[in-house]
Amino acid sequence: MNLTLNNSVTMPAIGLGVFQTAPEETTAAVVEALKAGYRHIDTAAAYGNEREVGEGIRQSGIPRSEIFVETKVWISDYGYEQTVHAFKKSAGKLGLDTIDLFILHQALPSDFDKTIAAYRAMETLLADGKVRAIGVSNFMPEHLQALREQTSIVPAVNQIEVHPYYSQAAVREANAEQGILTQAWSPMGGITSYRGTGEQSTFTDPAITSIAKELGKTTAQVMLRWQLQLGHSVIPKSIRPERIKENFDVFDFELTNEQMNILAGLETGVRGGPEPEEITLETFGREIPEA
Repeated sequence: MNLTLNNSVTMPAIGLGVFQTAPEETTAAVVEALKAGYRHIDTAAAYGNEREVGEGIRQSGIPRSEIFVETKVWISDYGYEQTVHAFKKSAGKLGLDTIDLFILHQALPSDFDKTIAAYRAMETLLADGKVRAIGVSNFMPEHLQALREQTSIVPAVNQIEVHPYYSQAAVREANAEQGILTQAWSPMGGITSYRGTGEQSTFTDPAITSIAKELGKTTAQVMLRWQLQLGHSVIPKSIRPERIKENFDVFDFELTNEQMNILAGLETGVRGGPEPEEITLETFGREIPEA
């Protein structure tokens, strides 16, 4: 299943996420995912595993032209020249000449001029054919509006935390108004297993487990299907071969409107990730190594 971005580039709806995947485990996970049918891998400079993602792609034997690769610029590399160099670092580690989707990892509200300069650098990289699409991550409606007023190209993607416990309706609506695809990180609410909601997690929620039982599917598959039927891109993360396969096996069933509404009704309003206004260079800055 492919999704068409606002610049007509197509992107597989499901990608393998490698957030918090140790470098020594990343290559095998990428190889396993590509073997299972995935054709989309999501990484980031701040994850410290771009090099291993590139190695997994090469080891897979799948032609590069068939694989959609996305990575992210960390806030420490914001600024025009810095972001151009950040592309070179990421491309060098990945071992790629072209990156399919290049996105800003966070808004930097405390220095939004640097955010704008970074995005303008990505516009140049797009014009030069170094990247096929550009986007953002964790941008709130006000960040999208400020970006729109000061740049030329509408982001193709806004990657945000979305799962049944935290659906970010206002951000998704802002994305839709501008023709920006919503891409869900923590699409199954894995973050709820250890942050923000106490002992209850999406994986054990009675409403979700009941739907899963009715359909003969897992709770993870139900949540991924919910996302796909909302029109989202999803990037589930796992290093376990059986889970990697399971997360991709979501195209042979559909949720009813009632089931979709049940999942939508589980909203808690509790964010698992950091609050956007807390993102500062002082708190979250880190050096991104050279290629």
